[in-house]
Amino acid sequence: MPKILVILVILCFLFAGMGGNLALGAVVIDRTDYPVLYPSTPNLQGEAVWMLQARLRELGYDVVPNGQYDASTWRAVSMYQVANGFEENATVTQPIWECLLQAEQDEPCVTEEVTEQNKKMLIVIDVAKLNLTVYENDQVIATFPVAVGKSSTPTPLGEWKVIHKSMNWGNGFGTRWMGLNVPWGIYGIHGTNKPGSIGTYASHGCIRMFNRDVEKLYPLIPWGTPVRIVKNGRIVPENFTPPPSMKKGSSGQKVVYVQSRLKELGIVFDMADGRYGPMTEFAVKYYQAWHGLPITGEMDEATYRSMGLIK
Repeated sequence: MPKILVILVILCFLFAGMGGNLALGAVVIDRTDYPVLYPSTPNLQGEAVWMLQARLRELGYDVVPNGQYDASTWRAVSMYQVANGFEENATVTQPIWECLLQAEQDEPCVTEEVTEQNKKMLIVIDVAKLNLTVYENDQVIATFPVAVGKSSTPTPLGEWKVIHKSMNWGNGFGTRWMGLNVPWGIYGIHGTNKPGSIGTYASHGCIRMFNRDVEKLYPLIPWGTPVRIVKNGRIVPENFTPPPSMKKGSSGQKVVYVQSRLKELGIVFDMADGRYGPMTEFAVKYYQAWHGLPITGEMDEATYRSMGLIK
């Protein structure tokens, strides 16, 4: 009996240390790779759930963000699915995430200040230097410290655009959110409730800023602002292991590397955004034609080698 009592005391202590929010056996989902959310017992929990709830609330659904995929949340998801032509099953999949987070990209953005139309804005984030630099008409106007992804959940290198802006999501997202058009997951620039993490590799891939800094940045950045994420000024890594196949329809970080390398070699065609579409295929064909390679538009060992991506 005393042993059982001791175990119960330890469990109660651990539960209290987690703020009383994490049920025993609960699955915590903090990933950014369009995680699937669904009703379960105990409820799914985590930052991914909080993001979903904050976005649904923004759209007018009666949801209070608490980080738990509870009944009120999955009912709101069901209503959202019906309203937007999806199958009603209370399950959040990648198409639902994409619809939720990109629904407003063509609508006017509510910001605290009006950005002049003639200003050309650019954000450059260097994951090695752990900083974010803001350019206006090619001139540096501000630099901020940031936290970026851990080695196991790296921040995606590439050339992205701001496609979604939101305010006051709270929790791990802080006071501002600016979503990026990364094709393989949910990534953005946001505030934080962990200011001590700034200047470290701590996130699940997003770019964290002090709330005071992201509040300064937010009104400066309109829809479509380019965001270039680099490592020591470059996108192409020192070591590259090519995938078995890369062709039109492929997507991912390694597609970004190929696109960026083409641009380094003088073939400027579009953004290095991880989408192997018609323009990337055309650029590869162009490169192959000029270097005496079979013109397939697909990446193969000879093309990787010619481009200097492998030895």
